[in-house]
Amino acid sequence: MGLHDHRLVLLRHGETEWSKSGQHTGRTEVELTDAGREQAQLAAGVLGELKLVDPLVISSPRRRSLVTAELAGLSVDDVTEQLAEWDYGSYEGLTTEQIRESVPDWLVWTHGCPGGESVAQVSERADAAVTTALRHMESRDVVFVSHGHFSRAVITRWVELPLVEGSRFGMITASIAVCGFEHGVRQLRALGLTGQ
Repeated sequence: MGLHDHRLVLLRHGETEWSKSGQHTGRTEVELTDAGREQAQLAAGVLGELKLVDPLVISSPRRRSLVTAELAGLSVDDVTEQLAEWDYGSYEGLTTEQIRESVPDWLVWTHGCPGGESVAQVSERADAAVTTALRHMESRDVVFVSHGHFSRAVITRWVELPLVEGSRFGMITASIAVCGFEHGVRQLRALGLTGQ
């Protein structure tokens, strides 16, 4: 088995109060809700059905990702800021509606975040994450436990689209996406898998 036989699996953390209310949560530490903990436990069943091959599990350092990994039955091998959520800068804790009061057509995918990360910076970080995955996929499956926007950024760059297209992919809390290959071409094989 080689690179084209392995998969990159993305698991978004479970629900938090901020994800529930639509508040942008980048660097702030927010705990999982009871529902989020249950979502993470249910994700374990989906991960089991995927029959992962010697998975290398890499997580964001945010507690919501680490707890999700644990509740989903994953043993984390590495923790890295490379998988952290988009740095929302001055938009941290705000909803899209609140941001649009001053920037009417704002989307994170087109505007980025003042005082935080630009679209180009997140695209570059997602490319680095994809490179990390590809290096390890020569011999095993890779699991990233991360966040909504950053997981969507990785999916977008996996299929070699410009980051603005990340707006077209959804990752609800504790959902799973599977990236792989068909005939040597990188593809999104599954999106939105949940045990719910």
